[in-house]
Amino acid sequence: MPMSLSELSAPPERVDIQLGDRSYPILIGAGLLDDSRSFAAVPASATALIVSNTTVAPLYAKALQAALAGRFRAVHLLELPDGEVHKNLQTLNLIFDELLGRGSDRKTVLFALGGGVVGDMTGFAAASYMRGVPFVQVPTTLLAQVDSSVGGKTAINHPLGKNMIGAFYQPQLVVCDLGTLQTLPPRELSAGLAEVIKYGPIHDMAFLDWIEANIDALVAREPAALAYAVKRSCEIKALVVGQDERESGLRAILNFGHTFGHAIESGLGYGEWLHGEAVGCGMVMAARLSQRLGGVDAAFVERLTRLIERAGLPIVGPALGADRYLELMRVDKKSEAGEIRFVVIDRPGSAVVRSAPDALVREVLAQSCAQQ
Repeated sequence: MPMSLSELSAPPERVDIQLGDRSYPILIGAGLLDDSRSFAAVPASATALIVSNTTVAPLYAKALQAALAGRFRAVHLLELPDGEVHKNLQTLNLIFDELLGRGSDRKTVLFALGGGVVGDMTGFAAASYMRGVPFVQVPTTLLAQVDSSVGGKTAINHPLGKNMIGAFYQPQLVVCDLGTLQTLPPRELSAGLAEVIKYGPIHDMAFLDWIEANIDALVAREPAALAYAVKRSCEIKALVVGQDERESGLRAILNFGHTFGHAIESGLGYGEWLHGEAVGCGMVMAARLSQRLGGVDAAFVERLTRLIERAGLPIVGPALGADRYLELMRVDKKSEAGEIRFVVIDRPGSAVVRSAPDALVREVLAQSCAQQ
């Protein structure tokens, strides 16, 4: 279990998302989840609902309930089935059933305790229930701490496309307890590292240098390395989201590797590959496309590919077939009038969104995927 704040030698780090009246802090440190002071800024209400899953709830739900007990008359818990395959309308309705069954009002606060699936669904439920109730993100995976819990994107999957049904809805607070990362399965940790690595090529090459130098420490879960990786990732995402909350331009660069990655997830069936695994492989494909478009050289592609591999992520895509990849990618949210738009590196540390001829994309897929 996480340590209490009194056992720590330093206070939590804080990164602020600057969005006017929708601004909120991200708290980062060990021992935050079970300390009531972490939640001092949460609006007071009669009731709270913790939404978690069957894997995370047994580890952390009681600690969070105890930390919230002084702020709410009742703190209820809802355990959802675990896994990307359950990120759908049927599971979302379980949250609405719980809220309606308990007569929850518009001041009820929802707490998302878990990874990206729990965070996305809880946020979407909060955005929709009574047209909006407060919610707090308490991410317990590396991927959620560095990416999905920050910035207000909420969604569920549809059989025809990933994250195609959702809303932009900001949390009141994000509490990243680094202690929870010690209970992550190795595969989940590697999946989170994909989203950490992403920030280097698109924005901060010095951070990419640091990740390369510290990748073994990150894989070994050394607390200081994880703390810096989470903080710097959140700082970069906060900077981008603060300038483009609803992804009308700049924010789209955060989807580096995701167009290919979402096609892998949809094509294989949700849950076959973890999101971060698909994104890691997708970044290899996107880097190769960037090279063909003149943004980076072969050495850069090789450097990024080796780093992704060292993080324990796949670098060879599944054999879906080029036609199927293209079909799935045309459903991507960045597509316009059926034209696929990719996040590509125009120079190391800088990314843009642009289209590419199908012939170039087919070349990338032929180089990057297992043979059928």
